[in-house]
Amino acid sequence: MRLLVDNQLPVALAQWLAAQGADAVHILNLGLDSLPDTGIWAHAAAENRIVISKDEDFFLLANREGDTGRLLWVRIGNCRNAALLARFAADWQSIQQAFESGQRIVELR
Repeated sequence: MRLLVDNQLPVALAQWLAAQGADAVHILNLGLDSLPDTGIWAHAAAENRIVISKDEDFFLLANREGDTGRLLWVRIGNCRNAALLARFAADWQSIQQAFESGQRIVELR
């Protein structure tokens, strides 16, 4: 699974995902943090990556007619990294299964 973690989420999340075997990168590590959301979305699509973000703008981009990009929309409120990573750990298997079954937008609540 190829993933691109957006700016509002910690680099630690990309590191945790990589430790789970995913090809995960954070936009800060790629120097993409100054790109607008449309640029990040295009970059992710070009690299066949799923965007992981809290930003509703990505949800709107994913719902455009004809768009094929994929989004893991994190709907968890502000929390410490440990709580965020624990939530991902609890739901990681079902998240993977959802994308593998063809879902384009998956929400983590």
